[in-house]
Amino acid sequence: MSYVLRFLTVIVFAKLIGKLVSKIRLPSILGWLITGMIFGPHALDLLNESILNTTWYQSMVHILECAVGLMIGTELVWKKIKKSGKAIVLTTFTQSIGTFLFVSLIFGAVFYFSDIPLYLSFIFGGIALATAPAPALSIVREFKTKGPVTSTLIPMAALDDIIGCIVFFTTIAVIAGNLSAGKLPSYMVALVVILPLVIGLAVGLNTGFLIKRENNPYKSFILMLLGILAASALGVIVNRRVLPEPVLNFMLIGMAFSAAFSNIIQEEKLEKLMKMFNPLLSLSMVVVILNLGAPLDYHLMLGAGAFTAIYIASRAAGKYFGAYFGAAITKSPKTVKRYLGFTLLPHSGVSLVFTGIAVSVLNGPAPECTKIIQGTIAAAAVINEIIAVIMAKKGFEWAGEFKKDLENKKILTKL
Repeated sequence: MSYVLRFLTVIVFAKLIGKLVSKIRLPSILGWLITGMIFGPHALDLLNESILNTTWYQSMVHILECAVGLMIGTELVWKKIKKSGKAIVLTTFTQSIGTFLFVSLIFGAVFYFSDIPLYLSFIFGGIALATAPAPALSIVREFKTKGPVTSTLIPMAALDDIIGCIVFFTTIAVIAGNLSAGKLPSYMVALVVILPLVIGLAVGLNTGFLIKRENNPYKSFILMLLGILAASALGVIVNRRVLPEPVLNFMLIGMAFSAAFSNIIQEEKLEKLMKMFNPLLSLSMVVVILNLGAPLDYHLMLGAGAFTAIYIASRAAGKYFGAYFGAAITKSPKTVKRYLGFTLLPHSGVSLVFTGIAVSVLNGPAPECTKIIQGTIAAAAVINEIIAVIMAKKGFEWAGEFKKDLENKKILTKL
């Protein structure tokens, strides 16, 4: 009970700090992230390691990650994406693979002259390409952004996670095989990508058919909530009993779940369900971001070295120019070319998961490399996330996709 009270106290502070931050025209998510760091194990320790490692806490976070995934999945309605689907897929590919190649190339050169094993550069590239969608999606919700950048980013978030998992796990499996680490089975790549989609689609299709037959909006809403719980429960079981490492992407489960039922039920019914779901989605966003911030150690900002600076700069360049190139060759709107890259900078949650896996694989055969990975990525996670949240907000603002910007455009058009 004391753990629950502590957790609820932190949520209250997160909401208050988020409101204070929003008053200086910064996104509330920055306040939530800072709250997680302040009350996490590396500062006030109210949200300590004991709480973060409990089964109830981790299960609750997984359920809420599924809930956040609904925001992505409901945008994956076939009618909406068939016009721009090819552009989104190609741009996702260029910014993901472009980041992997660019970061790997930069660190390959740095490690060559530093007498550090070159394979480590590919691990950095594999960690760098992934994007954490929750921060950008939180900004979309808070500022009610609407426009080409927003409509490109939301479905891209799902595809980016899939490509990120495929590239990272393929890279780490090849390196582990060459080092004879033997800790990561070859089938891991397929499982990590396919299982979340299978779980989400299976539960989502059944939920969709049940909701389609139900005329009562409240009963439909309850069916949707039960579906989320069922998908999350299956994910937790698979994560703990099937996979050798607990790496299942629950946001991907939620995305697949909502994409399945969103393409079955009527559009009007879907809009009503999401309006009813909004309060829970808001809470989910706060908790997911708090969980993102809690493990971050602000002390690492003071000890960040050259590798950290190189990692942040090369990843940002890879994301920005990769998105720019993809948008250019698909003839996307100018705002997508110029500003989409900024919304893709948030990273820390995924980077810390991938870092933990890389460390567990290399700890035996190459312990000296694990120290380089941990020191660089941990410091980068803190520094990058603060900068990334601000830049993501600026990306939407510069693209003119804030609600106020859109209203002003309409007024000017009428005049």
